[in-house]
Amino acid sequence: MSQPSKMFWTRIGSGTLLAVVSAILLTLSFPPYNLWPLIWIGFVPMLIAQFRVMPRKLSSLASAITIGGWLGGYLTPIFAGSGLYMTWLPLLIAVISYLADSGVRAFHERTGYRWFAAYGALNWVGFEMIRGFIPIMGTWGFVANTLYSQPWLIQPVSVFSIFGLGLLIMFVNYGLGLGTLYLFDRRWKLDADLPSLPTRTVRAWTLGVVAALVAWIALSLALFRIPNTPTVRVAALHYDAGVPWSGVDKFSELTRQAAQNGAQIIVWPEIAIQGDPQVTNTTAFRQLAAETGAYLNLGYVVQVTERVWRNETTVLSPDGQFLGVYGKDHPVVFAGETSPTRGTYPVYDTPLGKIGTIICYDLDFTDTARKITRNGAQLILVPSHDWPAIATKHYSHLVFRAIENRVSMVKADNSGNDSAIIDPYGRIIAAAITPGGDKTGQAVIADVPLGSGDSLAVRLGDWTGWIALGGMAFFIIYDPVTKARAKRNQPSGHTS
Repeated sequence: MSQPSKMFWTRIGSGTLLAVVSAILLTLSFPPYNLWPLIWIGFVPMLIAQFRVMPRKLSSLASAITIGGWLGGYLTPIFAGSGLYMTWLPLLIAVISYLADSGVRAFHERTGYRWFAAYGALNWVGFEMIRGFIPIMGTWGFVANTLYSQPWLIQPVSVFSIFGLGLLIMFVNYGLGLGTLYLFDRRWKLDADLPSLPTRTVRAWTLGVVAALVAWIALSLALFRIPNTPTVRVAALHYDAGVPWSGVDKFSELTRQAAQNGAQIIVWPEIAIQGDPQVTNTTAFRQLAAETGAYLNLGYVVQVTERVWRNETTVLSPDGQFLGVYGKDHPVVFAGETSPTRGTYPVYDTPLGKIGTIICYDLDFTDTARKITRNGAQLILVPSHDWPAIATKHYSHLVFRAIENRVSMVKADNSGNDSAIIDPYGRIIAAAITPGGDKTGQAVIADVPLGSGDSLAVRLGDWTGWIALGGMAFFIIYDPVTKARAKRNQPSGHTS
């Protein structure tokens, strides 16, 4: 093997190894591993591979390996056995990443790396914004989700939304990455014609992202506090009944136990009841509410046709009044879910506070909880029906919905996987996480403060996500501009 050929394959192998390291770091930063500090440096080995180690024409192979490998580690356990589409999705995304990033290294070399950190962060979060519009994706896999267990660090999400935290994480990765490339160049020069990184640019971006991180932490600590609003005792019923609606008797028993322990609002899981309780077994449910003196949030399913189901929830007051119906805002369409009340966001004014409801997959999108909060909700109840593979991941999304909207959240799950009670500052006050299911059943009970709903994220929505999407569009337009400019400045008679 000739020396150039040997060097080529050495670079491919070394670049692949670095990309795999990034994939491992990213995987470990997410639940269930929860090594959250790794998210701040997880992309750096990939950036070294992509912009220095890999041969130029194959530089995007680094990002393809990292993203495909990370998604394989993250998504495959979740959707194992769900069909070829989800099984091969990481590979498909890796191919898309390879093609989309094929000109990125050339762009940064043309522009002297002055856009490096901005390009990386805005494009990543811009793509997260696009994923947020896709019904089967939502906020799954958002880099910010890794920090759900650190409420002291994520309070600015109430201002900048989850997309703002994603921007910060990616700015830090790319800022540190740029500094690492600068140090790499001082020791190794794998491409003789590689332009030198301007010291001033490197220093500015590195110091800039460090300053942004320090400012974020300072703001988070300033916003993080103990709520002084009135509290209400809530209960999330946590029980794996097998067939979802086969556990009504058990849920009734757990309701009585929760009431004996002072619960004033009791949340039943998604599709805990077959049939609309306003029509079927209505007397029994009214008697249960009267007996316990509690507000009951009842999740139910009604068969419309052989393949279409109404997935809804209602709140029943102790005096026997059904306060309204909420239909799942983000239904699993391929499962036949629907509701005539979908797209309405009722809030119930009770002596205990203003109560809203969402259902399961709604918590994976930023819009539904925000609409409920804008209508005045101080407490949001979340009936859900998860499967074991997402038990350690799904409830973590709810931490960000709580902080974004400054409301408490109560999630009850009827597969016995992940029930949780979360305060307006993202503290997980009580939880039951049982990936294998809970056949005994329990009522997860806690006193939660009512939320204020006064965050900037409630008023402005995903404004940082839109900024990122705009930045992504800018670079798509700007890339061919730099190509044309470079071609005009190319010396006469020179061929590339």
